[in-house]
Amino acid sequence: MAAPPRQRSSTPVEAADQQQSAATLIGSVQRAMRLLESVAGHGHGAPAKQLARETGLALPTAYHLLRTLVHEGYLRRDKGLFFLGEAAERLSSSGAQEKRRSTIVDALAHWRDSIGVPVYYAMYRDGEIEVLCVSDTSGNPAVEEWADFRETGHAHAIGQCLLAQLDEDTRRDHLDRYPVQSLTPYTVRDDHSLLRRLDRMRRTELVVERQEYALGTVCAAIPITLGATAATMAISLPSHQADRLPTAARQLQTEVGRLLGSLALSISI
Repeated sequence: MAAPPRQRSSTPVEAADQQQSAATLIGSVQRAMRLLESVAGHGHGAPAKQLARETGLALPTAYHLLRTLVHEGYLRRDKGLFFLGEAAERLSSSGAQEKRRSTIVDALAHWRDSIGVPVYYAMYRDGEIEVLCVSDTSGNPAVEEWADFRETGHAHAIGQCLLAQLDEDTRRDHLDRYPVQSLTPYTVRDDHSLLRRLDRMRRTELVVERQEYALGTVCAAIPITLGATAATMAISLPSHQADRLPTAARQLQTEVGRLLGSLALSISI
């Protein structure tokens, strides 16, 4: 496969502007997703003030986002109440589901090739850690799932990243069903130690794991929280390339932030 064209390096000012734009975009997408989820919970519609209160948004912000969602067809307004629109309802069709999956697959393949690492996409859904897509090559293979990813979330970066995004009750429920177990000499030793580690993590913080799931492998996971959806994009490297991990993870974080607006619906629905 031909290497992607080299791009001019950003200046510090340009990089700061890109990070600020990504943060603004991510925040707007998260707030819009919360509003969509709130509207979906009201079969008979809901007024803007109620939706703002339920999502914790300032009323002017909620009005602005609601008008945008109505304009794009994801919501409709009738007699002061907001309902899901035709565009949102079309997202549940099989064709739309396949298109959303294709969007994720294409994005992961692009990042795999541009960064030169295996890339993973996972969600916490219905009480389970689900690795939904993996993109790798023979030269950069993915980590072998030698122990069920769903049952060993405490040990790998994907699981730790998803668990860190959950509320305390949901997190403890998960660990009641899948208690901590030692997989390697580097695995966290008990539930208490894991919970303390997770409590120290910010919801937006990069999660790094070094040989806790598999000897000879280091991983990093980027949290993606859209509304009530907990998701992550992650990468892995052999441990002898561990010095590449911080740079590769930051590159993925920048790429995800840049494309999150277009990926949001594919991730969250």
